[in-house]
Amino acid sequence: MVLVQDRDRFAREPAYHYLLKREFEEHGTKIRALNDRGDDTPEGELTDGILDQLAKYERIKIAERSRRGKLRRAREGHVICGATPTYGFRFNETRDGLLINEPEMRVVDKIFRLAADGVPVRAIQARLYTEGIPAPKGGSLWDDRVLRRLITNDVYRPHSFEEIADLLAPEVAARLEPMREYGIRWFNRKKASVHTITEPDGNGGRRYRKRNYVQLRPREEWIAVLVPAHLPRGLVDRARSALESSKGYERKGLTRGWELRGVLRCPCGSGMGTLTSRPKGGSGYHYYTCARRRKPGKICACTQKSLAAVDAEATVWGFISDLLQDPERISAGMETLIEEQERATGPQDIAKEAKGWKQNVAEYARKRSAYQDQQAAGLMTLEELGSKLQELDDARRLAQAELEALTRRQEHIEELEKDREALLKSMAEMVPHALEGLTPGERNKIYRMLRLEVAPFEEGYEVNGAFCSSGLMSLLGAAEKICTALTLPITHGTT
Repeated sequence: MVLVQDRDRFAREPAYHYLLKREFEEHGTKIRALNDRGDDTPEGELTDGILDQLAKYERIKIAERSRRGKLRRAREGHVICGATPTYGFRFNETRDGLLINEPEMRVVDKIFRLAADGVPVRAIQARLYTEGIPAPKGGSLWDDRVLRRLITNDVYRPHSFEEIADLLAPEVAARLEPMREYGIRWFNRKKASVHTITEPDGNGGRRYRKRNYVQLRPREEWIAVLVPAHLPRGLVDRARSALESSKGYERKGLTRGWELRGVLRCPCGSGMGTLTSRPKGGSGYHYYTCARRRKPGKICACTQKSLAAVDAEATVWGFISDLLQDPERISAGMETLIEEQERATGPQDIAKEAKGWKQNVAEYARKRSAYQDQQAAGLMTLEELGSKLQELDDARRLAQAELEALTRRQEHIEELEKDREALLKSMAEMVPHALEGLTPGERNKIYRMLRLEVAPFEEGYEVNGAFCSSGLMSLLGAAEKICTALTLPITHGTT
């Protein structure tokens, strides 16, 4: 048994709590909290469900109030400080503004001058590593993505008063000096969300980790917060032009079709990237290798060797092509995956619940109008009206958040259904021998539709996909043992 003080210490998302409870029960373990009912009766589950919903509501309200306060501070011209300031700056005494950090700004100046001279990002990375200049978050190696973001960041580009006056509130613009130049630190530029996913742990089991998803908000929602300018504007513009005109290292080697790109994952949890070795006089050798181990200065505890691309692709495709000749199995697997997503994410009838939340939103709008009419008629004081309207606004925002979550859930399920239909349609148009004529890009597309995830280990590969709702299968070369939740265990070759 696992015991905690409150139920929300396990999870503040009811769906996650439900999945965690079921997973623990499969291993003969129960999770208990001091504030739950402590039994498995329908009444107890109802009470526990209410507590879970209240915990979710509390988390949403805390996040909403925090975000509202940060937006107000940013519109007033204050920097919203995080754990560390932007590289090249330091916080002022009140921690609501940035000041120039001379030692770090000299490094920034070096980076911009190298970029303006046409030095590639990887060469800048090597130069900083050779000179022993530490990265912003510690370590001896600068990440190439950090260098690109640094060069394109408006916080280092000087802007004149005329360029930024329209971006600021009048009271903020009135405090500026018209003859000075300022950098812009954008706030509310990105929307980040965190999802929990599982991945192979290298020992035949699964482990949980967080995956961050970031998307840009519309430009009109960005808030400009001004910081001191330091670099010459001409230098910054030259560095940006040189960066945009370069081809970029990530496009090299793409003439070869990498079938397992984005599908292979190292047992250490890192994705497996591609590597091409070209010895003198040779045609080149292609490998899949742990992306974390490839980076200079990065330490990875895994011992996974690089995989020869030809062998890995042939092994995985040989296994998957056998499955593709059985459309009913694939269809059943995709259908099971969709059903699991629906069970894991909430109610069975999403449309019905969405309709209920829409009715709630409309009802809150009707009540708001009725309360305003009562106050106008003298049946309610302004204080009472304000209290009632605040309660209605809180309830309406909660309903709106639930409605948006249902919409995202439905879109994800529809995406799975589209992939299923597209995959089955393409399979129906193929004859078995036509599978061998697929290009690497077409094979990669099929892998992604199947939500395929492959992890190597000592004896072969661990495969997870839509065709295996129980989770794991193994490819053991000539001794393949395939176990799925859809069929009885089947043994291929010699065991």
